[in-house]
Formats: sequence, C-alpha cells, structure tokens
Amino acid sequence: MSLDAFISYIALEKNYSPHTVKAYARDIAEFMDYCGESHNLTEAREANYTIIRSWIIGLVERGISNRSINRKISSLKSFYKFLQRTGQVNNTPLAKHRALKSEKTIQVPFSEIEMSKVLRAIEYEPDFGGLRDRLIIELLYTTGIRRAELINLKRADIDIDRKLLKVVGKRNKERIVPLISTLVDSITAYLEKRNMQEHEVDQTYFLLTNNGHKLYETFVYRVINKYLSKVSSKVKKSPHMLRHTFATHLLNQGAELNTLKELLGHSSLASTQVYTHSSIAKLKEVHSAAHPRSKE
Repeated sequence: MSLDAFISYIALEKNYSPHTVKAYARDIAEFMDYCGESHNLTEAREANYTIIRSWIIGLVERGISNRSINRKISSLKSFYKFLQRTGQVNNTPLAKHRALKSEKTIQVPFSEIEMSKVLRAIEYEPDFGGLRDRLIIELLYTTGIRRAELINLKRADIDIDRKLLKVVGKRNKERIVPLISTLVDSITAYLEKRNMQEHEVDQTYFLLTNNGHKLYETFVYRVINKYLSKVSSKVKKSPHMLRHTFATHLLNQGAELNTLKELLGHSSLASTQVYTHSSIAKLKEVHSAAHPRSKE
C-alpha cells in the first residue's frame, strides 16, 4: 500500500520524529477516507486538484483553522512528491496550490516571575515523584529541549562532571547543551533518589515514571499543566511553552540569535526567528523607558 510505503520512508529514511510520522499518517488517511466516501476512489493517486479543493472547502466549513488545513496540505504534498518520485504518479496535483492565509498567533511565554515561582515557591513532595516532576520543568526551561527529546534522554547522555547534555533531536541530529549549576544539583538529587527506587525497571532512560518505566507524552504534559497552573493564569501551559519561554528569556538577556539556534537544534535561522517577537516587545518597553523623548 502506498501509504504504508510512504510512512516507512519518512520514518526510516528521512528520520522524522514519531510525532511527525503519526501526524502525516493521520492527515493522509483522513484524505483517503474522504476520497473513498465522497468520490468512490480507492487510491489517493487517482485524485485531482478539484477533489483536493473540495476536501479543503469541507475542512473550512467544519471550522478547521487555516493553519491546521495548511499542515494537512503539507502532509499531502509530501505524500504526492513521494508518489511522483517512486513513479506512481506523473505529476503532483498540488504543484500550483497556494497555502491559505492564516493569522500568526502570538504565544505569550511565561514570565521570569512565574518561572521563579514554579521552581522556588511551590513545595514539591520530597519523594522520587516530586524530585522528578520539578526536574522535568527545570530541564525544559533551562535547556530548551523538546518534549520528545526530554522523554528520550538516556542516563549516558548526561555528563555531570563537564556539565553537558547530549540531545538527540529531529532526524537523529545530535547537539550538546550546557547545564547550569542549579540544574546539575537537581539532577544529582534526582539520581540519588532514583537509585533508591525499588521500581527502577528501565536502566537506559534518564527520567522514569513511579513504576520505573520510560516517560510518555501525556505524562510530561500533565506535569507541566499541574504545576504551572499553580503560578500562572495563562491558557496554554505545555512543554512547548517552556521551550518558547527559554528562547524568549535568553533573547531578552541579550543572547545572539545564532547561539539560540544552536541551543534549540534548529536547522535554519528562520525557525529561530519565530521566537523574536516577544523580545521585540521587550526592546520596545526598554526603549520607551530609557529614551529621553519618551519622558516628555
């Protein structure tokens, strides 16, 4: 089946993350279901742009955001390029498609005060679970790593003596991230407590559940939501918001964009620049407070 071959291709040859592979598979399967139900087609390669356009119109009518629709189309484009590359279609029906216009939503990061509260003011349980939960938040905030990267951290990836962390990012690209002293202290305390656990089942991965197994996505999300809800009224509380907060706070303190690019593991500056809008707001605030003309 074409879809199965495509999924194997992006997972094994392109080294896309499991999350991305799952999203691509879901988007394409949704389109193929539409082709079968509405146009009696058994293969996506039989569809033309008119059919794709009618699918897009249906998504709009269902209230799906333009941003989400564009993501689905991006999945479909990659699929058709694969079909074209493997000789299953002569031309992709999406060659002349233009993305729908979508408003850029500004994600407001957590403030430095909120992050200070969640790491210093909240009383975490002094047991294994409490130390781990706090470490999850501290790791995401002080290193800027992604949720998937956090989950897949191995014990061997942490060099306490040199204060370095090896991170395996998208497409198995490795990078080294420095560890600040307070984070090293938290890691050391966690490891001491972990070594005392009766349920230390997994010896490979660094962060474990109470039952000694590797973490999973919803577990990390629940931890972030639970503790950040105690210090912040912001609607969006997710692991990615901590990555966004990390980037914004570094830029506010004068970090160079190229340095941030390396820390975040981005392949291009274009990806890093999405984090600059909050820093621009900070620059405006500083400029307004400091410039003599603004006081008149």
